[in-house]
Amino acid sequence: MTRRFAHALALATAVVAATLVPALGASATSVVNSYVITSNVPTTLSNQLPLLRLHFSAATKVKDLPQLETRPHVATKWQQISKHEVQAVVTGSLEPAAVYTIELPTRMTCVATCRFTAVRPRLASVASSTTWEEQLLAELNYLPVAFTANSPQSDRSQPTSGTFTWKYPNLPVTLQSQWQVGVAGVILRGALMNFQSANNLPTTGIADSATWSDLITAVQGNKVDPTTYDYVSVSEGTPEGLTLYVGGHVKFTTPVNTGISAAPTATGTYPVYERFLSTTMSGFNPDGSHYSDPDIRWVSYFNGGDALHEFPRYSYGFPQSLGCVEMPWASAETVFPFTPIGTLVTVNP
Repeated sequence: MTRRFAHALALATAVVAATLVPALGASATSVVNSYVITSNVPTTLSNQLPLLRLHFSAATKVKDLPQLETRPHVATKWQQISKHEVQAVVTGSLEPAAVYTIELPTRMTCVATCRFTAVRPRLASVASSTTWEEQLLAELNYLPVAFTANSPQSDRSQPTSGTFTWKYPNLPVTLQSQWQVGVAGVILRGALMNFQSANNLPTTGIADSATWSDLITAVQGNKVDPTTYDYVSVSEGTPEGLTLYVGGHVKFTTPVNTGISAAPTATGTYPVYERFLSTTMSGFNPDGSHYSDPDIRWVSYFNGGDALHEFPRYSYGFPQSLGCVEMPWASAETVFPFTPIGTLVTVNP
């Protein structure tokens, strides 16, 4: 599902368990009722709408599943979400005001209990899918803003009108200035990466159909993120330093080293996208020679090859690295737990 379109879909989820009994000389068989999927959608709606999610107790591949049947017919395809989970998405066109009945597959390859999840789409008019994405992530505590609905929500699976307010006045203005309702920026991307990481989804920062489905499910189940909103600000001023904000307040400060003039640390705000407790960092020096530094600890990559990490130096506070933000061992160990995937790092000139 694309990040923006004229209308957004609200996805409500229902779950039913079915026990599969293996037949002699044949695949296991499951007899379950059909699901009725009601849609009232424009024919111009983007495809990739998830209709059905299946979770298996054993690893299952989409090539082993029969084609999903619907009445009236609509073209679909299976998508592999994980080793145990697949979903069927629409690849054709949905008819406006149509009622679709999905026939669940009756012959499966697993021999234990399968959980079948039916997704019922409904139409909801909003300014853009970005606004709804922001509402969901704000309600789940992944954004530094709060969302207050204008009226009580009886159906948490649909967007509603309301107000966004900044939760942390103590965070730097440089971060606050990057938030704008309805605009897909780095704050939203970082929050979405954090949600995807917490829900074992690929951390792309893009709201695909699987992410949308899990966002709706999380809001319906009130699965609010229990962790704090964390943020890292790096200053390339003299002396260079790092400030860690936890829950909107300064938690820790430390001197750091950023990149030398021949290999500077790019300024801007970036989400952490990869982390290592220990790794080997290798590359080329400005003179063309190769370097390989083993066992670098507490590494959080945030922009290409630039990362927060420990590195032994005689002193800290001025440019010495090849683009990374170097810290003393104890400082890096302190900062690392507060930089999960999606955490924003701002490098200020």
